[in-house]
Amino acid sequence: MNLALFDLDNTLLAGDSDFEWAQFLISKGVVDRELQEAKNIQFYEQYKAGTLDIYEFLIFQLAPLTRHSRSELDAWHREYMDRHIRPIMTAQAKALVAQHLAAGDLCAIVTATNSFVTGPIAREFGIPHLIGTVPAVDTELGAFSGGPRGTPSFQAGKITRVDSWLESLGLWWGSFDNSFFYSDSHNDLPLMQKVKTPVAVDPDDKLRAHAGEMGWKIITLR
Repeated sequence: MNLALFDLDNTLLAGDSDFEWAQFLISKGVVDRELQEAKNIQFYEQYKAGTLDIYEFLIFQLAPLTRHSRSELDAWHREYMDRHIRPIMTAQAKALVAQHLAAGDLCAIVTATNSFVTGPIAREFGIPHLIGTVPAVDTELGAFSGGPRGTPSFQAGKITRVDSWLESLGLWWGSFDNSFFYSDSHNDLPLMQKVKTPVAVDPDDKLRAHAGEMGWKIITLR
């Protein structure tokens, strides 16, 4: 059995699910356009530089979830999937996932974006496992509380989360003949260096340079 791990944003998707969720909320009048876009630019520049404070970002990212009921959020998410996500699920990405699933590989999306946003996207791809940043929930109210629970699935945190997930299945890295991780971002270098077969997908400049030096495969899903 092989292990196939996929980053989501700008890898399986021809875009960023978190950015698209923010744009959707702007279109609904739920968040302020000027503030949201300014903060998104600030965080994205930090992300590209590899200096993003993931906890600061998550407090900003998760805040809109706290102000609305789960039923309302779920209804919005169905609309968001139709308008923003399905159009950026490319045929090439679907074919890659289908190839690994048909081979009987253990497949998971490993993403820093929160699991409320990304859970339905993983299901749409037919990927049975999602390792995303988990939004904390007020257990009495059943509503999101505005922060993350546990280790965010970001940079080296992705290894921590994958290790825990494998352990929960009674598996470890040595359980697999081969392990793949597909990503577009240099922020994912820790996990890419952990697997046997890292694959750069439409990579950013830093990852493209590193992949070239290491002889890693570079592909496009666009």
